[in-house]
Amino acid sequence: MATKHAVIVSHEMTSFVGEGGCDRRLLPPDAIILGFGGIQEPVVSTLAFRDLEDAATDHLLVFAVSRGACRRLFGELPDPDARWYLPSDLRALGQSILAPDSDAPAADTLRLARSIELLCQFFAALAAGRMVPVDGQPSLCESDIARIAAARRIVDERWHEKLTLDDIAKSCGINRDKLTRGFRELYHCTVAEALSERRLRQARQMLAASDLPVASIGYRCGYLNNASFTRAFSRRFGMAPTAMRRVGVAA
Repeated sequence: MATKHAVIVSHEMTSFVGEGGCDRRLLPPDAIILGFGGIQEPVVSTLAFRDLEDAATDHLLVFAVSRGACRRLFGELPDPDARWYLPSDLRALGQSILAPDSDAPAADTLRLARSIELLCQFFAALAAGRMVPVDGQPSLCESDIARIAAARRIVDERWHEKLTLDDIAKSCGINRDKLTRGFRELYHCTVAEALSERRLRQARQMLAASDLPVASIGYRCGYLNNASFTRAFSRRFGMAPTAMRRVGVAA
C-alpha cells in the first residue's frame, strides 16, 4: 500500500502528507496522532494507532507528536475520542502544507515550518474554545452542527461580500432561526457580531499593511460610508482608524 510523504519536523514530531498510510517506523515515541480530514472536509480527529493504515488514508494530513512535547509546550492533550470542525484560518494553513507555494527543493522546509505553526494554532484554538466539537452538543444534531460550522466558514471567507442572515442560512441549508440559535450556542456571538469582527480585524490589518485611504478600506470591508466605519472601528479598538494608522506608523 502507498504511504504518505513524511516530513521529520523534530525527534518529537513527524508530519505525513498526501494519500496512503503512515510509516510507523517514523512515529515519535509515545505519539498522539491528529488526522486532518481531507482539509476540504475540515474536521480534525485524534487517531488511534490501529487507524494508521486504514483511517489515515482518509486524512491527507496527519501529525504524530509525542505526548511529552504536547504537555511541555501546551500543558494539555486533546480528548482522544474527539473530532472538531477546523476554523477557516487553520484550514488554510493545512492547505498550504498539502500544496506549498514553492519550488520542490523548498517545499519540505515550508511544510516543516507550517506544521509547527498549525500545531501551535490548533492547541491555541482548542484552549480558546474556537474548536467546535462534531459531537456532544446537547441541543444540536451532528448535521446541524456541520451546517452552522459551514456558516462560520462563510463569514470567515466571504466577509467582503454583502452577506445577510438569510443568504447564509440558505447557503448552508438551515433555517435562519436554527442558525441564529445554534451560532450563538457554538460561537457565543451572533452571526452579525462574527461578521463585524471579521471585517474590522481585516480593516485593522489593511491599515497597517497598505497606504489605501481610510474610506477605501472601510468600503472594502463592507461599510457603505466612512462615518459608520469609523464608529464601528472606534467601538471595537478604542481609537479611530486614522489614529490607529498614526500609532502604527509611529511604531
